[in-house]
This record gives sequence, C-alpha cells and structure tokens, in this order.
Amino acid sequence: MKIRKAEDRGQANLGWLASQHTFSFGHFYDPDHMGFGPLRVINEDQVRPGAGFDTHGHQNMEIITYVLSGALEHKDSLGTGSVIEPGEVQVMSAGHGIRHSEFNASRDEPVHFLQIWVMPNEDGTTPSYDQKRFFDGGEKAQGFKLVASGSGREGSLTIGQDTDLYAGRFVAGERFTHTAEPGRLLWLQVVDGSLSVAGETLTAGDGLAVANEDVLSLDIVEDAHLLLFDMVP
Repeated sequence: MKIRKAEDRGQANLGWLASQHTFSFGHFYDPDHMGFGPLRVINEDQVRPGAGFDTHGHQNMEIITYVLSGALEHKDSLGTGSVIEPGEVQVMSAGHGIRHSEFNASRDEPVHFLQIWVMPNEDGTTPSYDQKRFFDGGEKAQGFKLVASGSGREGSLTIGQDTDLYAGRFVAGERFTHTAEPGRLLWLQVVDGSLSVAGETLTAGDGLAVANEDVLSLDIVEDAHLLLFDMVP
C-alpha cells in the first residue's frame, strides 16, 4: 500500500480554475506518479462562476466526471448538451476523437468536481456519452455503489476498460471491507472525511494505491465520501 497525500499533488491556479493533480498532468510532471494501472488522471477542479473549459479535443480515453458541488454544463461534438449535478456521474468515451466544452452552469456559485481519466483497452472506438443519477441529494450514508464498469452491470455506466468505479458515503465508526479478485489493483480516493487503513490515516484529497492485496479494510473515523477503483493491472 502506498499513500498519495493531498498536499503532495500538483497545483494549478489560473484564476478562474484551481486544480489539484493526483498524477502528472499538463504543466505538472512527476515521473513517480504517472498513473496507476489504467487510471491516468484524477484532477480535483474548482471553477469560478460563469467560467470553464472552451471547446477542446480528446482521443482514446475514458473520461469520468463526478460533481461534488455546484453544476457543470457539458456540450460535445456528438450533439450532447447536459448539466451534471452532485449525485450524477458522466462518462465520455473519447474513442477516435471527440470535442467538448465544460463550463460552470452558474453565474453565482463555483462548481467543484473530479475529472477522472482511464486508459481504454482498445483505441479508435466510436465516441460515446452517457450520464446517470446514482444518489439523491438527501442521502447521507449508503455505502459503496457501482457507478461505472467495463461490463455495465448493476446499472452502472459502461466504460471501455475492465475498471470498476464505486462511490459512496460512510458514517464514523463504520468498518468496510472490499475483496478484490487476485492480481487486481485498487485505488481509494478520499473525497471528504477521514479513515484509517492498515494503521495509517487518510483525509480529504488523499489517495491510496493497493497492489498484491486482495482485501482492503477501512475504518471510518469521520463521516467519509469515498471513491474506489478496482482495476486490471
């Protein structure tokens, strides 16, 4: 197990955008953190009201957007136009090429979200887009729910890689155990709260890389919001 502390992430502040990079991204280069298995990017972004990313292109990447607060407006070259809110998950398979823009949907409130990139198991596929609500705003603690996967099982959104993404909230004092198939990789991202794992404490923004461990046991210290990736190497 290896911890990636929140304060060690790359930082970018463009005025309209404040971003923290778990792995190398853009002008932030860290040869020791180029990704983990097929997981290539976890950016924690905060965008000022009315600002955003102008139309730009992507290829051969599975892009997952997870909004924490506020609302994010999305438009793409497939003709999709949508607003992503907390409790919803968006997936976009860039395939052989897609162009899109992302803007804060509010003129008054910032938007705070995670943008996640997973490398696909096949290049040059047909681009696609999907979005789904998994959590209601009133829900506080409901454990992990599968929100994206390579198989699309259990009502999850489908991505082009054998990677399962779970999201959920846990209450203080709860103990959670996740069992993975032998040889798979796990990455835990702490969105909020704190927990203890193998005697180490993780807090908001921290990540945990797990290899050669089939069972991950978490003790929740403070009410926590977590993401868990269960991936092929």
